[in-house]
Amino acid sequence: MKKLFFITFVLLIFEKNFVFSETVIKFIDVNYIYQNSIAGKKINDQIKDKSKKMNKKIEDYKKNMDNKKQKLASQKNVISQEAYQKTFIEIENEIKEINSLIAKDNQNIIKFTNDAKIIFLKELNKIMEEYSINNSIDMIIKKENILIGKNTLESTKEILEIFNKEVKQIKVK
Repeated sequence: MKKLFFITFVLLIFEKNFVFSETVIKFIDVNYIYQNSIAGKKINDQIKDKSKKMNKKIEDYKKNMDNKKQKLASQKNVISQEAYQKTFIEIENEIKEINSLIAKDNQNIIKFTNDAKIIFLKELNKIMEEYSINNSIDMIIKKENILIGKNTLESTKEILEIFNKEVKQIKVK
């Protein structure tokens, strides 16, 4: 009876190992594809352009406000206290308004970035599904989630080539 149990136990262990050895697993570096694909580069360029425009606006507003503050400071002894306070409050309100506009622009850039990444990942998922079906792959894992893996299991460059052929541009609303 013990021998039968032992033989059954050994067979079950070997059977599970055979099942696991048939599973085909690949991994990809999604960030590499995002940074190096044609569509990903275009998205990054759009984000950089939007950020540069916003930074330019901020610098212009800052210079304008500094000039107004200096002008007001130079007129402090010339104008009445009431006129000084009124102008000072107007400048402070203008600064608050500009800060809210800057925050809104910043939120728009963040929203654009997030929307672009979501659309990018949807397109990438379509390509990975097709790739996994065509190559009989059971599982594709993000490279960030792997501690150690054989380089032969990485399919990043293959998927990047397919992605560049099929997706030239990502349109974000």
